[in-house]
Amino acid sequence: MGAPAGLRRVLDDLGTTLLDLLHGDPDAVPRLGGVAIHDPIDEPDLPPAALVLGVGVGGAAATITLLTQLGRRGAAGLVLRAPVTVTPAVLAAARESGVALLGLTRGATWAQLAAMLRVLLAEGDVGADTAESLGGLPSGDLFALANAVAALVDAPITIEDRSNRVLAFSGRQDEADRGRIETVLGLQVPEVYSRVLTERGVFRELYRSTGPVLVDPVTPLDGAGALPRAAIAVRAGEEVLGSIWAVLRDGLSPDRARALGEAATLVALHMLRVRAGADVQRRLQADLVSTALEGGSGAREALQRLGLADRSVVVLALAALDPADAQDAASDAGSANDRQRLADAFGVHLSAVHPRSATALVGHVAYGLVPVTGEDADVRAVRIATDFLDRIGPRLPAVVGIGPAGRDVAGLAAARVAADRALRVLRVRNGAGGGGAGAVRVARADDVHVEGLLLELHDLAEARGDRPAGPVARLGEYDAAHGAQLVPTLRAWLDAFGDVPAAAAALYVHPNTFRYRLRRVAEVGGMDLGDPDVRFAAMVQLRLLDL
Repeated sequence: MGAPAGLRRVLDDLGTTLLDLLHGDPDAVPRLGGVAIHDPIDEPDLPPAALVLGVGVGGAAATITLLTQLGRRGAAGLVLRAPVTVTPAVLAAARESGVALLGLTRGATWAQLAAMLRVLLAEGDVGADTAESLGGLPSGDLFALANAVAALVDAPITIEDRSNRVLAFSGRQDEADRGRIETVLGLQVPEVYSRVLTERGVFRELYRSTGPVLVDPVTPLDGAGALPRAAIAVRAGEEVLGSIWAVLRDGLSPDRARALGEAATLVALHMLRVRAGADVQRRLQADLVSTALEGGSGAREALQRLGLADRSVVVLALAALDPADAQDAASDAGSANDRQRLADAFGVHLSAVHPRSATALVGHVAYGLVPVTGEDADVRAVRIATDFLDRIGPRLPAVVGIGPAGRDVAGLAAARVAADRALRVLRVRNGAGGGGAGAVRVARADDVHVEGLLLELHDLAEARGDRPAGPVARLGEYDAAHGAQLVPTLRAWLDAFGDVPAAAAALYVHPNTFRYRLRRVAEVGGMDLGDPDVRFAAMVQLRLLDL
């Protein structure tokens, strides 16, 4: 695919719009080793030549301290939120450390920057060692392509997908209007603009036309100036992959229209290559993660290829809570798409936490392997999972089971089993559609160990065709024949640990009525409620009935 992503490449693609080089030589770092987020409490394990995002770092003193630390650890660059305090002392620290200092444009988010850097650094990981080219440009390099198209049409452009998400943008965006700047900073056409374009029928015309479509300016609510656009759909056969949008100051000439038409064909080839490369990389990662988790003969090699060999790794198992069982192909496809989007977001989150993390969707479960250090690895894993679920919010209910840290191949396989057990307990607890307010969404295997064993006991009973027997069976048959409430009475009494007033309140009956029913439980069931073994057997059977 494209050339290695060094600091120069990052600035060429994202500079002037998202990043500003404050100090350093971008050519001194021909290849970045990864992206890491600075954590002042839990120091991250930096890859070589890392680009560090200094989230929340401000002031000259803090900047100098961090630059010194990063210089000792071989980092390539530090990104801080603009405006950055650049004093002679800060510049001196940057020179001495050898760490490039960059500023993130105000209005852009750290999540957007991390996602785009991840895409740039991922190029070249899959495929041949020699760079492929399409139309004279590195295959799949949409940013280079955007700049080439901008030069052809002499206008700043964006390449967008069908959902109006920005896949790449050219330079010279400062020549555009406010709407374009907001689009680039947000990597998404703002809803207010897309709604107006939809009401005007622009998208309908765009996807029906084979040539460029002229789009009248969309004036912002505050009346700021706006410029017209020319857009053209990007197609692969009958499939619309996305579109190219050019901001025009002096109209769409025949030469510009022809250039856009030719560019659309080339962009389609690159978009297909990006999609194919992403699919191949996703399948490769899924195979490696699955092999590592199975613990077989290939697990050691899979861990080495993932860069996780000889490390303690915690396993996180993530699954969406489907609102209901899929009833048709459309709902099946929608659920599959939701699972993939959830897994992709999980991967971005974990890679920001630790650059060596590996994530893959295996079946309906997204597994995350996160290297950890220290004795509180599972506690940190709970914090990571909770933070992720808080970020995605309630729009896609999900739960995460966490296994203990695995220190070798066998330990990792056992950790996966434990994570699966915790995940299953959470799915049963929350049921279809997710739990209500206060529902537990993250659990360690140790936290739900007994519930997991009960589920496995239920599976065994189901496989053998076992049914409730003894006193509980007799009580159930009596209730069915006489419309009585002896089984609920026994359950409430056991749950209340023999506290009759509390058990009666749970069933909304008078304590004397409850005592009468409890005597009937002992008589009909033939139970000695004073025998702890009898009580335990009844509790287990009732739990299995609940499942």
